Amino acid sequence: MRPTGEEPRARIDAHDTAAKPTRAIVLLPVVRGAEDDRRAPEGRLAEVVGLAAAIALDVVEARVVPVRRPRPGTLFGAGAADEITGLARAAGAELVVVDHPLTPVQQRNLEKAWAAKVLDRTALILEIFGERAQTAEGSLQVEHAHLTYQRSRLVRSWTHLERQRGGFGFLGGPGETQIEADRRQIAERIARVEKALEEVRRTRSLAREKRRRNNQPVVALVGYTNAGKSTLFNRLAGAHVESRDLLFATLDPTLRRLALPHGLEAVLSDTVGFISHLPTSLVAAFRATLEEVTLADLVVHVRDIAHPETEAQAADVVATLAGIGVDPGQREVLEVWNKSDLLPPDERVERAAAAAAQGAVLASAATGEGIDALLIAVEDRLARRAEVRDVAVPATDGALLAWLYRNTEVLSRRDGGPSVELTVRIPEARLADALGRLGEPLPGEPASVGPWRP
Repeated sequence: MRPTGEEPRARIDAHDTAAKPTRAIVLLPVVRGAEDDRRAPEGRLAEVVGLAAAIALDVVEARVVPVRRPRPGTLFGAGAADEITGLARAAGAELVVVDHPLTPVQQRNLEKAWAAKVLDRTALILEIFGERAQTAEGSLQVEHAHLTYQRSRLVRSWTHLERQRGGFGFLGGPGETQIEADRRQIAERIARVEKALEEVRRTRSLAREKRRRNNQPVVALVGYTNAGKSTLFNRLAGAHVESRDLLFATLDPTLRRLALPHGLEAVLSDTVGFISHLPTSLVAAFRATLEEVTLADLVVHVRDIAHPETEAQAADVVATLAGIGVDPGQREVLEVWNKSDLLPPDERVERAAAAAAQGAVLASAATGEGIDALLIAVEDRLARRAEVRDVAVPATDGALLAWLYRNTEVLSRRDGGPSVELTVRIPEARLADALGRLGEPLPGEPASVGPWRP
């Protein structure tokens, strides 16, 4: 599904060698007094180069640019701006990526000075998302974020970028439909997209209610982009979701059945990866998808434990979760320290001990190491939301016995008398129904006169 109101546009495979890639320069402004203390500039620069690679840009130069005092008109000082002008001309760069928020005035002035298209961090991520969206829902969510961003700046295309490409207009060529210059028309399109997204939310809500009635807990995978969520998803659910060593390889949400060790089943949800300084417009646009996380029975935080900045990435994920209403201190969250196969042997031993001490699971989605332990941990965490009861069922009541086996986890069984004695773990969603069938009171209620039968 293409964005509402746009004409069809040609899309080019990011790996099409026949298409000449756009030459780009990547800049990381480091503003004095406003640095990200958790991350080294080199690591941040490598990340934005990875973002550029995600849409197959040809990065011909990447550098950190100190900024002593941000200039309202250009962000950079005059000397730095002139130096970048010479760099862009010498490299024949058609595009400059600035890993920092830019105002419309700053973007316009820099484009004029450098004679190249300029993207800030938000526009770059939106361009990636525009290429990644494959489903109608994903396209709607990306378009909503794109329109919200464009409403304040109405970026035009650059005619010297001759080829058409996917995405949402930041890197387009001649013939590509641009966002109308009329704010009223943009507002009308946003309203139409929001209406369609509300229908998506309603559909998802109905599906969640059906899963609740069927006693299907939801396990949501979250994590920093490229932490290995999709590889882990495929490993756990036997699915075939695209998983590549690429930032934002997965955009569209996916749900699959997850079989747990003792016969219970859950629904496993794979979601879009988080990233530092994730634009608020994207968080808002993906509200329908992220509701799967906010309403999940268990959130599994997948970390790339082999990444040199794994702690900083984890902090960014926790901050993003808090922004959508998931407080790890109040919610059931299980950490998976993924990519253990990339650790040196000595460090792997140390990480395993640390994971055990912190209630995390050290694993490798690529090799399968630790997956059994992860499944047990998931089941144990879900069981915390259940209640264990000893019950006696008449041996002749086959219907009730069958219902208990279908809807609870039978931990033990003792036959040999007029009654079958069971120890069962009853999921929270089934507690009232199960106790009603067994004729037992709910916690805090008086005993009933006898069992209820369907």
